[in-house]
Amino acid sequence: MREDGKKFSGKKRVRENKISGEIRTAAGDGGGGTSGVNFFKTFRGRLLIILAGLLIATLGVQYYLNLKNEDENRRVRERQEQALVAGIALGVTGLTSRDPLTEIVKQGSQEFFNERVTRRIKDIIIINDEWQVYDALNPDYFPTEGADGETVYRNLRDLTDLPPLLDAERLGEDAKNFPNAGKTEDDVVDAEAHAIPIQTNQGRFYVMVILRTDKSKAAWRAAQPLIYTLSILLVSTAITIFLVWRFTRPIANLSNAARRVAEGNLGVRVPDDRRGDEMGQLAARFNEMTAELEKKSELETKLQEAEKSAVVGRLGSAIAHEIRNPLNYINLTLDHLRAKFAPEETAKREDFGKLTSQLKSEVARINQQITDFLSYSRPPKLNLEPIDVSKVIKDSLRLVEAGAEDRSIEINLTEKSDVPKVYGDAEYLRSVFNNLFINAVQAMEAGGRVDVAIESFENYVKIEVADTGVGISEENLTKIFEPYFSTKETGTGLGLAIVKRIIDEHKGIIGVESGLKEGTKFTVRLPKA
Repeated sequence: MREDGKKFSGKKRVRENKISGEIRTAAGDGGGGTSGVNFFKTFRGRLLIILAGLLIATLGVQYYLNLKNEDENRRVRERQEQALVAGIALGVTGLTSRDPLTEIVKQGSQEFFNERVTRRIKDIIIINDEWQVYDALNPDYFPTEGADGETVYRNLRDLTDLPPLLDAERLGEDAKNFPNAGKTEDDVVDAEAHAIPIQTNQGRFYVMVILRTDKSKAAWRAAQPLIYTLSILLVSTAITIFLVWRFTRPIANLSNAARRVAEGNLGVRVPDDRRGDEMGQLAARFNEMTAELEKKSELETKLQEAEKSAVVGRLGSAIAHEIRNPLNYINLTLDHLRAKFAPEETAKREDFGKLTSQLKSEVARINQQITDFLSYSRPPKLNLEPIDVSKVIKDSLRLVEAGAEDRSIEINLTEKSDVPKVYGDAEYLRSVFNNLFINAVQAMEAGGRVDVAIESFENYVKIEVADTGVGISEENLTKIFEPYFSTKETGTGLGLAIVKRIIDEHKGIIGVESGLKEGTKFTVRLPKA
């Protein structure tokens, strides 16, 4: 048996079986110990607070915008009044001055008639007692000189492009002489007219002041509160949608989890159990429920297995007793036949010895199957203590050395230095490695190789047993640790099941990697002493 450190490698399909008796408990506390939730942490409380905040914000913004609009309207009215007063004063000045209005404006003698006012005044028209345009700022309305050199004034009724006259009804009968008295504000969008009667020694004159207006700015001021209100509504709608989504997401998670539980997956957990609201409590209760169901299911499974093992054990003990008695008689009888009734002739004696040996082998095989059956049906009683696993493995290898040598099978043992002791039962672990080594040798044709490696890690010792045999198919790989499953025609299917149970009792892990025509590798992990 060489110890040259050769390793077994190749493409593998992997299956790991953790052999431990632990039962998982519910994940997380989920706030399950609380009997109630602070109202302001509940979904209803938060929603009420947010809605109240949005309502206060809406009312506050609306109030602020109303104040701002009122202030803006007041400033607009003040500027309009200033422009109107300035226009009337300029018109009165034009009545008493020999200079036309355009010259009076250029003189700059009217201090109140500044640039800000002139931007608002579009035109000033002075109307005489004969309803003619006496003077104006617009050159189109200036008087002209007739053929005889007389001054020709334009009639007021010929001015069809005037903006609407505001408060025309207060002019009484004179209003009918104004062509713009019947116009509405919708007819002209950029100006409005105001007419003031002035009593002179030549009769009643009128000063018509045409002021510029900006209806687009007025429309914007009117639409501004609506825009801000709409913005607040959009923000509140977005917050509401977020809250609804946040509230319905845990419901969707619960629905999916309930569906998976109904399908038999008791290991599912809802991730919302850390929330501080009602949904967090509901998720925590759901997780507690599934954890208890999972624990109950595992306990029921173990109880069923224990009951089945107990029944099988009692039945097996009775059957084994009934079978072993005739087997012992058959075995003794064969020995007696070989000793007393062997034929005299050499050829017949050889045939007789061969047949009786085969019978004894079959009796031994039946007896071994009964022993395996009893070993599986009865829980092992381990004597756990720190042991040298290397020594146990070497003892087991000696069992297969002769058979491996006859078939030219090479056995390599690789042992890392300073491998610590493990906590286990030497006899039961020897049974584990006996099974693994015998299976490895039987799985190979002549000329194969078995590689055994022992290595220490932080908390456990790893033992690998790899062979170059025929391998195990993928569909059978998941069943090899099940009792009574075997790919051998004469196998009982209890060898690896017993191995699994022993590793389980040692709180260890066993894994297998294999593929057809790729060999097989078993990995055993045992806790350190």
